[in-house]
Amino acid sequence: MTTIYCFVDDFLQAHPSLATWRRSPNNEPAFTDAEVLTIGLMQGCLGVATLKKTYQIIANNYRDAFPHLCSYRQWVARLHALTGIVGYLIQEALKGHFMESRLYVLDSKPIPLCKPVRHGRVRLMREDGAFFGKNSVGWFFGFKLHLIIHHTGAILGALLTPANCDDRDPGLALARITSGGVALADLGYPGAEFEATLQEEAGMVLITPKHATAPHRKALISSLRERVETTNSQLAERSVDRVRSRSWNGLWNTIKLKRVHLNLGLAGILPA
Repeated sequence: MTTIYCFVDDFLQAHPSLATWRRSPNNEPAFTDAEVLTIGLMQGCLGVATLKKTYQIIANNYRDAFPHLCSYRQWVARLHALTGIVGYLIQEALKGHFMESRLYVLDSKPIPLCKPVRHGRVRLMREDGAFFGKNSVGWFFGFKLHLIIHHTGAILGALLTPANCDDRDPGLALARITSGGVALADLGYPGAEFEATLQEEAGMVLITPKHATAPHRKALISSLRERVETTNSQLAERSVDRVRSRSWNGLWNTIKLKRVHLNLGLAGILPA
């Protein structure tokens, strides 16, 4: 917890302009932004499924570390109001990674909002784009999380789309944040036209299982698939697909917090 607090507080101290989003007289609250974010990031360390459970553990066991701790409702509102700063923390956590090579993985994973038994009556976040999608396991209702992952396991970028969204458009958008290279993807990114567009607009060469004809390519795909499965399992351990959020902003901010925690672990700042 101390390591997380120092990481967050050092970043906020180095970038004081990020606190200027407040427009109320209470622009220097006793319960600081660094404390708010530290509790949110502790979810991964505590291994619990929800932010509410994280808050309860902190409030019941570490109250001395947060003498000005507010109520859960106030804390979670503050946490989601800081979503922009969480985005900066993702980039700050990436600075601890050595990523000289340009070898990436494009992948997506479902973010279901409910169990299949509730598909007939679910309405949660429909106005925010939640919809039905299908993967290898079956149908689900919710969103799809698109990721570009460096071969070391660091998550460089992510997009959240409706569950029925084609993987190719988010894949192209994510590829553009790199300086080109080679990307491994599954058959959800098919088509010669998409491959040509990816290479022309992002400088990215795409390798899918259909290209695995040469032995060295098979070995490359096998090793990278193992890496991305490890990253996905680490996200699953942080309950990224166990949604308790009632709003899109809450959902997206929660996912970003899990990305910060994962990247801090991969950088060796926190236990992986």
